[in-house]
Parts: sequence; structure tokens; C-alpha cells
Amino acid sequence: MQGLVDFLNGIIWSPALIYLCLGAGLFYSILTRFVQVRHFREMWRLLLSNKESDKGISSFQALAVSLSGRVGTGNIAGVAAAIGFGGPGAVFWMWVVAFLGAATAYTESTLAQIYKEEQDGQYRGGPAYYIEKAMGQKWYAWIFAIATILACGVLLPGVQSNSIGNAVEMAFGPGQMIQTGMGELSSAKIISGLAIVLILGFIIFGGVKRIARFTEIVVPFMALAYIIIACVIVALNVDQLPAIFGMIIGDAFTPMAGVGAAIGWGVKRGVYSNEAGQGTGPHAAAAAAVKHPAQQGLVQAFSVYIDTLFVCTATALMILITGAYNVHGVGDAFLIQNVAADIAANSPAFTQMAVESVLPGVGKPFIALALFFFSFTTILAYYYIAETNVAYIQRSLHIPGLIFALKVVLMGATFYGAVKTANLAWGMGDVGVGLMAWLNIIGILIIFFMAKPALKALKDYEAQQKAGVTEYTFDPERLGIKNADFWSKKKRETTKVETDAGTAPAKA
Repeated sequence: MQGLVDFLNGIIWSPALIYLCLGAGLFYSILTRFVQVRHFREMWRLLLSNKESDKGISSFQALAVSLSGRVGTGNIAGVAAAIGFGGPGAVFWMWVVAFLGAATAYTESTLAQIYKEEQDGQYRGGPAYYIEKAMGQKWYAWIFAIATILACGVLLPGVQSNSIGNAVEMAFGPGQMIQTGMGELSSAKIISGLAIVLILGFIIFGGVKRIARFTEIVVPFMALAYIIIACVIVALNVDQLPAIFGMIIGDAFTPMAGVGAAIGWGVKRGVYSNEAGQGTGPHAAAAAAVKHPAQQGLVQAFSVYIDTLFVCTATALMILITGAYNVHGVGDAFLIQNVAADIAANSPAFTQMAVESVLPGVGKPFIALALFFFSFTTILAYYYIAETNVAYIQRSLHIPGLIFALKVVLMGATFYGAVKTANLAWGMGDVGVGLMAWLNIIGILIIFFMAKPALKALKDYEAQQKAGVTEYTFDPERLGIKNADFWSKKKRETTKVETDAGTAPAKA
């Protein structure tokens, strides 16, 4: 199985995908005139100004749900893997892919808002929806939907739960070894897996509103607590900070592991962490109740900054300042070896050791707790994404019980990931991420050349900003955007209400 997964990753994560991710981000940054910089203040304003409706969630809740997908094990174990296999310079390329990826995140999330639908009393949308409506290629939309259900419903949850199981085992010990049908497993991992699955089941059977309410409380709290600990560690070693930044930037272009390794691992883990272009963020973006599609696109662009520039940087600085890392070379050789050779780079161990070295007795349990919240909320986001794509397929198939079956399969995959080895879990996750990224980035580029809907929405929003409107509106037909049925219907209803109010006889 490991050999097959490695073979598939070699094809999917070829240099072509790395250049496609960076190229798409640069392409949209230039076309939007670096929207991620120009509208930074507007992102903050929108983040706190919108409210949820009966059918949709608020912008902040949508941000929290998408952030719960972005801020996960990639921010702790993923950053460690980038440094462990690509050297310190990989961190620089994570920053680059985040900065450029913010423009990609704006584009895909705005498309999700433009082409969203109302299904079963809630807003639904995402790449499958905008590929069908904007490209007119239902077969391609179905391929994305199936790939996403497979990735988010089966492959990716195991990566998150695997990191939780490893962190718990490292923090509290393996406990008793138990012989099972899946081989000999530690009681710590079995208990961790059961606890995750029980809590997960309670929340996902409560629907998107319960997921949104849980994540809007947990995500800001966990991210802030994590960054505070990182700031403490950096402050205690502030004299090393200039040298660390110099090492990151210097190794990005002349790294010990070679430029290809630094770029490859930096971009791969950057995409895995912030998910810009991967096609996951648009699902939560479509569920938000906003006045104009561009608004949620701007909010989602900001989430990339939070994920990579804040949380991933916090992890990287902790690891590099404390020297709690190795850099792998060819075969079993190490280019840098600061810790034991048997410590896996693609695990939370580097980060736990970094915190433990500065705050003895705190590092291992704190990272285990942080990783639990980071990874658990990410599994929730994966469930919502998979459910949305099942709902998309359900429009045509009308097969009862599909969403229930998804819940059972996802819970099983989560438990399996919690008790199995890290390399296989990460490898399977990389296959899922890569497939989604290929399909989505190609899709949004084709849509741009066909109709430029996200760019038209941005220009329309900026024109209303300049005009000083108090209530933003969106009329897709006036902008030449076809098949935006939700917004066209909303515009007709608004026009009818205004017309009726204007023609109604005055009361005595």
C-alpha cells in the first residue's frame, strides 16, 4: 500500500502541480491588482459585520469553518515535515504560496458565492457547483465531487486523527499494547480514536449550524493560545530571531537540500496547510449569508493569512529557534541532525520538543491538546465539504441514506487513521489534496478565460465602494454573468418589493 501511495504521489505532486499552484496565485494576484493587499482593511471590516440567517451562516462563522479546515495538523506536523525534508528555506516558500494563494482563495470563494444554491433550507456551493454552472461541464463537476468525497470523506480525516494519536502517545505514553485485527496497537491510540469518533458523531449529526457554532468558539481560542505560546518562546530567545530569518531566506535559494526540495516541500505543505486553490475553502464560503459575493471572497483571502503567516510561522520559529529538528538528505543521511534519528519529521514531535525545551513539562501535553483541537475541527470541516459534494450528487441521483453513509465511513476512517502509521496516512492525504488541487485550479482558470465572473464581481464591489453605497447589491445579469440563479432570483425579488412599495397607495 505504501508503495502504491508513493507512486501516485510521484505523479500527482510532480513539479507541474507546484508550478501550477504558484502560477495561479501570481496570475490572480496580478489580475486583481493584488487584492490581498489593497483590501486588507476591508477584510477586517467584513469579518465582523455580517450576521447569520435562517438559511446561511455569518461571514465569521464561514471563516471559522474554513479556518478549521485550513488550521490543522499541517500547521504543526506539516511545518515540521517541510523543515525536516526541505530545510529551513521551505518556510519561505510556505510564505510565498500563502501570499499568492490569498488571491486564489478570493477567486474560488467568490465563485462559490456567485454560483451557490439553496438546498433543503440551507446554502450549498463549491467547485462542483461553479464548474457545472460557469463551465457548463457537468462531467467535470462530477469528477471533482467524487474526488472530494473520497479525499475529505476517506483519505484526509485519517491524517488529522493520526497526528492526534501520535501526540497523545508521545505526551502520556503508549499504555498497554493490545493485539487487534489491525495488528498490535497501543491503548493510548485506541482510546484517542474512540474519543475523537464519539465527539465527532455528536457534532456532525447536528448539521452545519452545530459545526459552525462549535468552530466559531474553538478556532479563534485555539489559534490565539497557540500563537501566545509561540510568542513566549520567541521572546525568550529574541536575540536569535535575526539569524533565524536570515537562515530561512538564505536557505530558500541556496538550501542544503537543494532548491527543488525547499520549493517542493514548502509549496506542498503550504497548499496542504492553507488550502488555497485546493477547493475546500469555497464550500464554507458558499454557506455564508452576504450582500455581495466579493465580500466572502475577501474574508476567505484573509483566512490564508491567519493560517500560514500567523500559525505556521509560529510553529516554524519555535522549531528553528530551539533547534528541535533534523534535515533529511539522500537515503538515511542527514544534512542537519539536532535530535534523535528515529524521530519522524512528519509528526508533531519536533514541535512538542521545541516547546518542551523552553517550558519543561508543558510542551508535550500542550501540543497534544492544541493538535487535538486543530485536527478535530479540521475533520469537522472535511465532513462538511464531503457532505456538500454528496448533496451535489444527490440532486441527480436521489438515493436515500447517502449522507448517513458518509458519516459512518468518515467516522471509520478517522478511527483507522488514529491507530495506524504516520507515513501511510500522510501519503494518502497528499493524494487527496493533490487530486483536488489539480481539478480545482484548472477549473477556475478555464472559468476565468470563459467569463471572468470573480473579476467582474470585484470590480462591481469596488465601484459600489467608490459610490459610497450603504447597502451592497449584486446583479449578475447586468454584469453578464450567466447561471447565477440564486443572485438573479434575489435581485428580482428585491426589485419586486421596491416596485410594490413605490406603487402602493398612500394610507390616510
